[in-house]
Amino acid sequence: MADYKDPENTIIMTLKDGDVIIELLPDVAPKHVERMKALARAGKYDNVAFHRVIPGFMAQTGDVEHANMENNYNPGRAGTGGSDMPNVPAEFGKVPHARGSLGAARSQNPDSANSQFFINFKDNDFLNGQYTVYGQVTSGMEHVDNIAKGEPPANPDRMISVKVAADV
Repeated sequence: MADYKDPENTIIMTLKDGDVIIELLPDVAPKHVERMKALARAGKYDNVAFHRVIPGFMAQTGDVEHANMENNYNPGRAGTGGSDMPNVPAEFGKVPHARGSLGAARSQNPDSANSQFFINFKDNDFLNGQYTVYGQVTSGMEHVDNIAKGEPPANPDRMISVKVAADV
C-alpha cells in the first residue's frame, strides 16, 4: 500500500488509465466526506459513468441510481439520481474550486447534494461559495484529463472502483 498522509480520508478512484488519489477535507466539509466514504465502502461508486464531461470545465459522476454501467444503466436519466440516503446540506468553505478539486453536484437547492460530484479540470473560481468543495486530487489528474468528453459522452468512461485507502 502506498504511504498516504491520512488513509481514512483518502480515496483511490480507479479509471481506465490508472488510479486517481483524492485527499478528502473532513475539516472543511465533514458531512460530504462521510457520504463519499459511506458510498465508496458500500461499492456504490463502482462502475458509475462520468455522465457530464465539459472540456475546460469539469467531469461529473456519482449518480449511483441511474449511471451504474453494470446495473440498470439508464443514460437518459444519468445525472438525475442520487443514493438512497438523505441529501447533504451545503458546507461552503474557503477552499477554492481549483484544478483537481472535488465539488458536490446538486440542483438549484444548495442543500440538495447527495452522491454526485465533479472534478474541476481548471480553476473555476466562479463556483466558489456556490458548491461545496470536499476533496483535492493529489495524483492522477492526467487520468481525469483523459475522461471521454460530452453531455453525455457517446461512450462514457466510468469509475472502475472507488475505495477508501484505509480499507485497501
